[in-house]
Formats: sequence, structure tokens, C-alpha cells
Amino acid sequence: MSPWIIGFSAFILYPALASLYYSFTNYDLLSAPEFVGLDNYRFMFTKDPQFWQAMRNTLWMIGVGVPLSMLVALGTAMMLTRPRRGVKAYRTIYFLPTMAPPVAAALAFFVIFNPATGPVNQLLSGIGIKNPPLWFYDPFWSKWGLLFLGLWVVGQTMIIYLAGLLDVPRQLYEAADIEGASPWQRFRHVTLPSLSPVLFFTLVIGVIAGFQYFTQAYVASFAVSGQATEEAAAAVGSPQGSLLFYSIYLYLKGFSDFRMGYASAMGWMLLLFTLACTWLLIRTSRHWVHYQAGGFR
Repeated sequence: MSPWIIGFSAFILYPALASLYYSFTNYDLLSAPEFVGLDNYRFMFTKDPQFWQAMRNTLWMIGVGVPLSMLVALGTAMMLTRPRRGVKAYRTIYFLPTMAPPVAAALAFFVIFNPATGPVNQLLSGIGIKNPPLWFYDPFWSKWGLLFLGLWVVGQTMIIYLAGLLDVPRQLYEAADIEGASPWQRFRHVTLPSLSPVLFFTLVIGVIAGFQYFTQAYVASFAVSGQATEEAAAAVGSPQGSLLFYSIYLYLKGFSDFRMGYASAMGWMLLLFTLACTWLLIRTSRHWVHYQAGGFR
């Protein structure tokens, strides 16, 4: 086990402990750390409005984006479980967007949702909408543009739901048909309980990924600002901070402002936020997650 222990100690344990120490210091990567106690944490919660703006944007993406992504993935998976000609090809087509690199996908959606020349606004104008959204240039619509990008790449979640749906015992549906259940009743009392462990798994993974949301928003905000250099870091989060997410703000504080102590404190708070949400989901799962072998847990 020594290779694993050495790798874990060098690349996980030591960096984690070092960042914990740096979170109590004023450290700029160039000079020796200066111990400041809880000043970084006090500043974070009481004197840094951008911290709360980044947290609100992140919670919006989790609260709106994760449920919508699960809903779209589940609906797509249910359509692809019905036997029809070419169903394997359709499954492949719906999964293909997940193969696109995140940076390329974000740039492609920035072009597609361009308010002046993008095909989306041209289509909206063609059907009579006089003032289509500005998308990534509008503080209200910018996060919706990222959300549509997230809905385009739900193929991985769709595959998980597809496997879960195909694993539902057929005899349960046969029993429901004998009892005269409607399609909604079949879905409500057979499909959802049988799929609840898979839904719980994707919900937890989605929440964790939501707290770490970075690449797409980072690329889109740089595209909006028209800059592609680190000197334009202040423009990240444009327009009006609507694309400033927690991980982006953490990165800027650590590697643009060189406030590594403050960034370390943000990193540990991110860990605590993620653990708290995961613990809450696990605690509530006993009321709605059904395991065939042992009922509700």
C-alpha cells in the first residue's frame, strides 16, 4: 500500500492541511504567511459583498439547474426506453453532447445565443418577438444561457436513468395494469419509487458539482468582456456579477489577487457547505428513497 499512501500524503493530505493553516494567515505566495486568526472568515461573512453575490449565483444554479437537469434527463430516458426502430442510434445521439469539451461547448453556446447574430434570437424575431433576450449580456438572462447549456449535456445523467428504468421489474407494471392504474399512477407508484435510489445519487452528485461550477461561466464571462487575458480578471463575472460563481471567485482571489490565505478560507467553507448539503440530503432520503431489498432507508 506504500505507493498509494505516499501519493495520498503528498498530493491530498499535505495540501489539505497546508490550506487549512493558510486560511488563518495573510499569504500572497511571495512572502512568508502572516498569522491573522479568524480575520479571513470574519471578512468573508461580514465585509465582502462579492462573496454573498457569488454564493447567491451558485445556489441559484443548484436550486434551479439541478432539478431541471434531472427532469430533462429523466424525460429523455423515459422516451428512449420505448422500443422503436433506431432506438440505439437515438441513445447515442442524445449522449454525444457530453463528449464536447466544456470550453468548446461554452463558446459554441455563446455564439448561438449572440443577441445580434445568433440563430436563437433570429428565430425568436422570426416568430414575432420584437425584443428577444440579450442572454449572456443581460444580468437576468445570463445564468439562463448557462442553464440551457447544462440541459444540452444531460447525456450522462440520462444514461444512468436509462439503466435504472430498464432495471425496474416488469411484474410491477403488470400488477399495476391489472389493478387498472393510469399512466400517471404507474409513474407515481411504480417508476419513481423504483428509480428513487438513482434519483438520490444524481441529486447528490449534481449538488456537489453545482458548488464547483466553474468552466462554462468563466469562459462565458471572458467572452462577454471581450478579453482573454489575466489582466481582464476583474471582468470575470460580467455582466454585473451575474456569472460570478463561488469557484470562480475563489480562483480570482487566490491566483489573480494573490490572497491565497483568503482563498484557502473560501475553500474550506466550500467544503463545509458541500458537506452540510450532502448530510441534509442523506438525512431526508430516508423519507423518499426506496430500496427494493429493505424498504425506505
